[in-house]
Amino acid sequence: MADAAPATCDPARITSWQDLRFGLFLHWGLYSLTAGYWQGRRALSSGHIMLHERIPVETWGRLAADFVPTRFDANAWVAAALAAGMKYLVITTKHHDGLAMFDSPSSGYDIVHLSPWGVDPMAEIARACHAQGLRLGFYYSLGRDWQDPDVPTDWPEKGGRSNTWDYPDEDAKDFSRYFARKVKPQITELLTRYGRVDMLWFDTPEKISREQSTELLDLIRSLQPECLVNDRIGSELGDYATREQKIGAVQNDRPWESCVTMARHWNYDRDELPYYKPADLLIHQLVETVSKGGNYLLNIGPTPEGTLPDAALARLAAIGRWCATWPWGWPRISRRSRMAKPWMCPIGVTRRLIERGVAMPAAHIRHRPDVRPSIEACG
Repeated sequence: MADAAPATCDPARITSWQDLRFGLFLHWGLYSLTAGYWQGRRALSSGHIMLHERIPVETWGRLAADFVPTRFDANAWVAAALAAGMKYLVITTKHHDGLAMFDSPSSGYDIVHLSPWGVDPMAEIARACHAQGLRLGFYYSLGRDWQDPDVPTDWPEKGGRSNTWDYPDEDAKDFSRYFARKVKPQITELLTRYGRVDMLWFDTPEKISREQSTELLDLIRSLQPECLVNDRIGSELGDYATREQKIGAVQNDRPWESCVTMARHWNYDRDELPYYKPADLLIHQLVETVSKGGNYLLNIGPTPEGTLPDAALARLAAIGRWCATWPWGWPRISRRSRMAKPWMCPIGVTRRLIERGVAMPAAHIRHRPDVRPSIEACG
């Protein structure tokens, strides 16, 4: 018997998400505390430091005792996003290290139970988003979890992204046990304890089966029918496609989103400052993405103190000034015409126009003289 089709989301809901066009991505966790360093030296990785330094689960969990972000202000984060012209926010609730950045009664391996801080940051973020009118999305690492003993991986080789230092027997790992013990309970917590959730942004589906992807999607639809899900739920399911660190060509077969780092790493890194992209490049990427019909999800790594880095705030402010100057906005080619190519405007021209405060949107529109481009407002 064929598997039943998973419940689908209302197409109008997907169109509404496409109209948001610009969002803020936040990677925040214990890896923000290590900030690219381990035992007094530059680590082999930054965001994946636990994997590449083979840090035991017990040792990693003890870092939470030092995670006390006393300067954290969810309202300030949301306000900065809105001032930049962003319409939604996605934040890590559990990254590959397996530690939940929310109060997770089903696990206990979470920042609320392990840190003396005693705050559920996801509750604060949810309240701020709901109060200020920013759509809310939760990131969840699906097929990588270095705390749980039952999460096998097969990329780039067998066990290549698994915790093999605490749990060396890759063949003994059973994804279904992890799926039942941790994934479904935590997704239920995220969708029942924080009010409306507009998006679930899954990462690394790895070994999840189609049956499990379908079961998870049905669970999400049963709890919050209007919650959108990206394609990394696995098995070619989900409401929209995900592009990582690239813009790419126009894609007409399904809605899509490009997630791009503002600097080099997804997380906060102590040595990140020289790698921040200039504001003109970020604006150019924004224009290119939405002109091609996609959404642009721009990532920042908050500091362990709970603030957005000054360099990131400066760039958000620059983007916000441009959006405020041109509230009709970031040109997006409608489904009636794909002929305009605003991304062809050279970056140097973009920079000079930003500095001079002149008509950037017009400068971003290049089209064939015999074709009239169709531009949709983005304000």
